[in-house]
Amino acid sequence: MSSRLDRPSVQIPSFDGATGWLNSEPLTPEGLRGSVVLVDFWTYTCINWLRTLPYIRAWSERYKEHGLVVLGVHTPEFPFEHDFGNVREQVKAMRIDYPVAADNDYAVWNAFSNNYWPALYLVDRDGAFRYEHFGEGRYVESEQAIQELLGVDDELVSVVGSDLEAPADWDDLQTPETYVGYARGERFASGGAAGGERRTYAIPESLGSNRWALEGEWTIRQSAAESHEAGAAIAFRFHARDLHVVLAPASRGQAVRFRVTIDGQPPGSSHGSDTDEQGEGAIVDPRLYQLIRQSGGVRDRTFEMTFLDPGAQVYAFTFG
Repeated sequence: MSSRLDRPSVQIPSFDGATGWLNSEPLTPEGLRGSVVLVDFWTYTCINWLRTLPYIRAWSERYKEHGLVVLGVHTPEFPFEHDFGNVREQVKAMRIDYPVAADNDYAVWNAFSNNYWPALYLVDRDGAFRYEHFGEGRYVESEQAIQELLGVDDELVSVVGSDLEAPADWDDLQTPETYVGYARGERFASGGAAGGERRTYAIPESLGSNRWALEGEWTIRQSAAESHEAGAAIAFRFHARDLHVVLAPASRGQAVRFRVTIDGQPPGSSHGSDTDEQGEGAIVDPRLYQLIRQSGGVRDRTFEMTFLDPGAQVYAFTFG
């Protein structure tokens, strides 16, 4: 949803609730007066936000000299995203050089009455809200709003995202985001999930569309499922070009090796940016991993991921 706002009496709120800052000293509404400000709410594992990042980076670079300040507000979804060190590492890896406020307590999120990742707010030079957009898309309209507030009339940026930042194949995307922890998990096909208990699960011979299952010893916790043995596996019957998984090692500094298959075979040219053609990879950092990017026609496929070491934490599947 996008909208142009004319609310000169509604001023940008304080960022006092931020729990830390990257790439900048703490910013204030008073200090931002005279600049057009783009406030971007994000969390680093969100695939919907990742696909907007090439535009945010390009706008920051293009319009900085015209008076645009891009301010990222990182409001975490998963527990490991509260770790300031993890956020710092991802900011560097994602080549984000504009100011980022860590919003671990959701204070800035609540001050903006925000409800979405990603969410974009534009504030004029007097500190008033003038434009907002929630979710992906509307890049032309958003950039035109930036130019209007800056008093710029120029060609729009040309952006091509790659890997996790590439646009989704919306025409073939039929599988929804799916959480694995018991708090929000659904479409589980390995029988009843024993929340918080160590238990042996089995993958059924046939998986229904958009359903997932576990094999081996796991504990399904509130926000993730954790494997306890080498050979444990997770499977998903999906229909999408891309398959991504939010993963973390159970212990910091641990590498958990894995192997993925698609319909029982190595992915070959359909491997993602975090696997090779044999489907091999490793969980090193807590983040979103791209495991499959199909190179041919998209149809119902069965994905299976076998962990060669114990200690894998699986949070959520997302698709593109």
